[in-house]
Amino acid sequence: MTMSEPATAEATGTQSRNLSILGAFSPKKTKLNLLLLAVPITWYYAYISHDSTGAFFASMVAIMPLAFLMGHATEEIALRTSESIGGLLNATFGNAAELIIATFAIWAAYKAGADSETATVMVHIVQASLIGSILGNLLLVMGLAFVWGGIHHKVQTFNETQFVANSSLLLLAVITLVVPTVYHLTVGGDEGTEGVASLSRAAAVILLGMYILFLVFQLGTHSDLFATDGSHDEEPKMTKRDSIILLIVATLFVSWMAEILVHSLEEAASEVGLSHLFIGVILVPLFGNAAEHFTAVTVAGKNKMDLSFAISIGSSTQIAVFVAPLMVVFAWMLGVGLTFEFGPLETVAAFLAVLIVNAIAADGKSNWLEGAMLLGAYAVLGMAFWFHP
Repeated sequence: MTMSEPATAEATGTQSRNLSILGAFSPKKTKLNLLLLAVPITWYYAYISHDSTGAFFASMVAIMPLAFLMGHATEEIALRTSESIGGLLNATFGNAAELIIATFAIWAAYKAGADSETATVMVHIVQASLIGSILGNLLLVMGLAFVWGGIHHKVQTFNETQFVANSSLLLLAVITLVVPTVYHLTVGGDEGTEGVASLSRAAAVILLGMYILFLVFQLGTHSDLFATDGSHDEEPKMTKRDSIILLIVATLFVSWMAEILVHSLEEAASEVGLSHLFIGVILVPLFGNAAEHFTAVTVAGKNKMDLSFAISIGSSTQIAVFVAPLMVVFAWMLGVGLTFEFGPLETVAAFLAVLIVNAIAADGKSNWLEGAMLLGAYAVLGMAFWFHP
């Protein structure tokens, strides 16, 4: 028994360091892979039974494990690069599911025609999902991480430099959301509509420029200030070739599921009786980010708050200053009227979320009560979107 244990451990370790592509899809790797069964179910609902409601919910569930596989493949590739390049890869693919869903929605709006009802619905879904991703990461994920970490550790600390840099960028992004709405209220009419479009496009270019500067600051000139407590000595478990293939395959499947989700959304919302606002703000970000949310909460329980914080507030920053302006520019190129003029409720919710997080996390420490406060704020905002007509 004693002689066989080291041999077994060695064999297990060798196997874990040589994870195959098929092994990455196995439920033995993670129970989350069981949800991959939703992929053929989505195919059945979308192409055989033509059930829009079933296809919509099944595709949302299917995106969860596929997004996790994308993240796993990205991490495997990042382990073979420098810290700066690895950070850029994680920043690029960290919110890939939302980026893909938003891209398909904008494309659907373009195909339907700029003045069609479908185009209007798709634009509202994109705007709502962007706001929902920010709210979910700031309030739900960070709240769960603070609670779970606080249960295991009385007080936890995280990198204050990371918080200040991200929260400042988030505040800049929220100001960008508020200004177009105020501008339209003060100007009004066709002139106000045209002005909001021009203002949003100019702001999108500025935000993308700020994001590039932020990456240079975080990954280049001041990378030492953003060092996390995550393991940098971890060895890749997959070959580089297998990691790239897994990333491509997972991305293609996410794109397929996202296309089905977008095309079934309008009819499913009507059949179920859910508002487009609630679907965009709550459901789409919740399922699209589920794997990333789980990681942030898990590492918080292991007292790796720098890593957890980087996932939660880092993802919010990426959505606000990279994904959102990128979608505005993409829509601009296609002639789709996507702007930074969000609804009053979405704008106020995003602004309050940033203010609450700034107030709670400014001291660089966290506990379970602060997490409960963040969850309470998310619950109140969630109910507001639920009751919103």
